Amino acid sequence: MAERKKLLLRLDPAVYEAVARWAGDDLRSVNSQIEYALRLALKAAGRPPRSPKEEEGDQRGAESDDGPD
Repeated sequence: MAERKKLLLRLDPAVYEAVARWAGDDLRSVNSQIEYALRLALKAAGRPPRSPKEEEGDQRGAESDDGPD
C-alpha cells in the first residue's frame, strides 16, 4: 500500500460536526469522509487525482516532445 500523506487540518467546530454526521451516515471515518469530499471537489473542478504511473507517463511524454515540426 502506498504511503499516505499526513496533514494537520483545523476546522470550525460546526464544519467538523457536519462532516462527522455525514461520515456516520455513510459508515466512514471522519478522515475518510474528508478525503471523499476532497475527491468529489477535485473531480467537479476538472482536477481529479492521478496515479503515479499517469504522472510518470506525462513527464516522459514531455521529455520526448520536440515541439511542432
